[in-house]
Amino acid sequence: MAHPLIPAILDLARPIADDLDLEVVQAVFHTNQSPPILRLDIRSRVGDTGLEDCERMSRSFELALDEANIIPDAYVLEISSPGLSDTLESDRDFLSFKGFPVQVTSRSPNDDTVEQQGTLLGRDADSVYLNKRGRTVRIARSQVLEVKLIEQL
Repeated sequence: MAHPLIPAILDLARPIADDLDLEVVQAVFHTNQSPPILRLDIRSRVGDTGLEDCERMSRSFELALDEANIIPDAYVLEISSPGLSDTLESDRDFLSFKGFPVQVTSRSPNDDTVEQQGTLLGRDADSVYLNKRGRTVRIARSQVLEVKLIEQL
């Protein structure tokens, strides 16, 4: 369960992130630490997320957070990037990892789980496309359970 201050923190953080071409991915408030740690994960909307993005967000958000006095006691603010996940979810992930080896887990029409590996060709509104040994394979998005990056084919 999220800390009760998280909605107010997100309401304050999102416009600041927008102004910096960033997106707030999540916020977590670790109150079991002394002092408590507020961690915001951010992602750049225009490219890879770097240390400079985290620094800009930290400076801007810290000032706004202190002015708003949402957290009355001492706390530590951490701004970070969620890093790379091996699971592809967003359109941006599918564009970024086009040409990479992936494993697609899907549900067959008779409700079996099917795993296929291939080179990611892309995704559209209806399907995920793989290259398997020179042949294009189309998997309906409605059947796809997960698409994960793999080391190699």
